[in-house]
Amino acid sequence: MNTILHRFSVAGMALVTALGAGNAFAYGAGDLFTHFGVAKVSPKSDNGHFDGLNMDVDVKDDTGFAFTLGYRFLDKWGVELLAAEPFEHDINLNGNEMASTKHLPPTLTLQYYPLGGTQSRVQPYIGAGVNYTHFSDEDLDGGSLDLDDSWGAAGQLGVDLLIDDHWSMNAAAWYIDIDSDATAEVGGQSYDTTVHIDPWVVMGGIGYRF
Repeated sequence: MNTILHRFSVAGMALVTALGAGNAFAYGAGDLFTHFGVAKVSPKSDNGHFDGLNMDVDVKDDTGFAFTLGYRFLDKWGVELLAAEPFEHDINLNGNEMASTKHLPPTLTLQYYPLGGTQSRVQPYIGAGVNYTHFSDEDLDGGSLDLDDSWGAAGQLGVDLLIDDHWSMNAAAWYIDIDSDATAEVGGQSYDTTVHIDPWVVMGGIGYRF
């Protein structure tokens, strides 16, 4: 019993010490940080329609490794760049898996931290910015597919749960406007449409402040 009480006392003292070290958690101006973890890209439904082929386009979800790099130039304001390994999406045409593509979605946002510069362990933020999406390795059964690169607006919500002076837990979500002009070539004929991907990107992971 004494051993158990001793362990609880040590744990309690450690917790009090951590909670008392408020200045260590005053994240703000001058901070350079990164987040890294797993992100899921979930396109909206009803992504487009090839009129000449009479085919509906349905772009499926994908999950992969993602990371960010950010800088707080003021206590409440910063910028962050989202990057990732290439995501690969299966594409259904009229419900049949007939195509696929890879894409890279670098996204730059200007962020506002309402609790920036304070000793709060919870640091929520919102952001808005721009996305550039590069498509590659398009494939279509029985033909060829080409997706043009896309520029679009992006919005962001996120929160850091601070662990210590350097480490944090992070959760973030982006809504990205991705519209690509697409050309499918089948049987020597070309068919054009605009594919509206417009995904939610949801990421969970850890953060590190340098």
